Amino acid sequence: MKRKQFIHSSGAALLGTLLLGNNSLDRFATQFKEPAIGLQLFTFFNEIDNDVDGTLKKIAGVGYKEIESAFSKKGGYYGMKPKEFAKFLKDIGMSWKSHHVLGAPFKMPPGAKMPIGADGKPITIPTMKNLRDNMQELVDEAAEGGVDYLVCANTPITTLDEIKSSIEVLNKTDEACKKAKIGFAYHNHDAEFRAVEGQNPYELFLSQTKMQMELDLAWATKGGKDPVELFKQNPGRFPLWHVKDLDAKREVILPVGEGTIDYKRIFDMASTSGMKHFFVEHDMPKDAMASITSSYNYLSKMLKA
Repeated sequence: MKRKQFIHSSGAALLGTLLLGNNSLDRFATQFKEPAIGLQLFTFFNEIDNDVDGTLKKIAGVGYKEIESAFSKKGGYYGMKPKEFAKFLKDIGMSWKSHHVLGAPFKMPPGAKMPIGADGKPITIPTMKNLRDNMQELVDEAAEGGVDYLVCANTPITTLDEIKSSIEVLNKTDEACKKAKIGFAYHNHDAEFRAVEGQNPYELFLSQTKMQMELDLAWATKGGKDPVELFKQNPGRFPLWHVKDLDAKREVILPVGEGTIDYKRIFDMASTSGMKHFFVEHDMPKDAMASITSSYNYLSKMLKA
């Protein structure tokens, strides 16, 4: 939200807190403060494991304050234990807010190719734990690291049976996360908005689970959904966002502000959506540092306008 809009929409609530003393005012200020700009580390998938410390320090140098982690070729949390990774981020001025895991064992989509490393060879990805087989371990590790959210990055949805099985796993994980006192959310791509045997997977996830959602705004847009309408239809359900941009044909991923998505309009609905954290992401960019710098500069100006 713009600052003027923020002040207008929250003025009445602020007046109420003034009657309750400083503690209530402090809680109000904490609840409604402008979120920091975060980064999803999948943006650096092709390079971060070559120099984890140096890459993270460069990311902090751009200005990013919050991190959402993904899987690493080193295994674990970029070769670290959960508490070790959280401490490293804290020491360089960032905080670990969220972590991505798989819903079921990873399978390459038909016709897809493994990402290519700097040496020109396909990247070997170690076996990754998943919620179907390793749920409690992944929940416990996330809680140990002190993250706010564990996020399912993707799950099988090519048939109704797969969707049903995925919903069972997601609901079990949601309950386990509640017991561990952390949030649980689901991250979409565009496939969730395409009909499967006459039904929409994303609508089934919304109606048959109580989990929160991490809306990837660009993938939702590519899938034909308007994020603003999703927020209006499901207020408060989207505490996490992924922020990337797309060209006019919805085919090429771009840094935020260099494409066609109207992010001002979407951020004006942050309160309705329930957004608490948002993470810039750019899948496999040629120059990840240049991309995240461009996105950060655009978002900084937009949020201060």
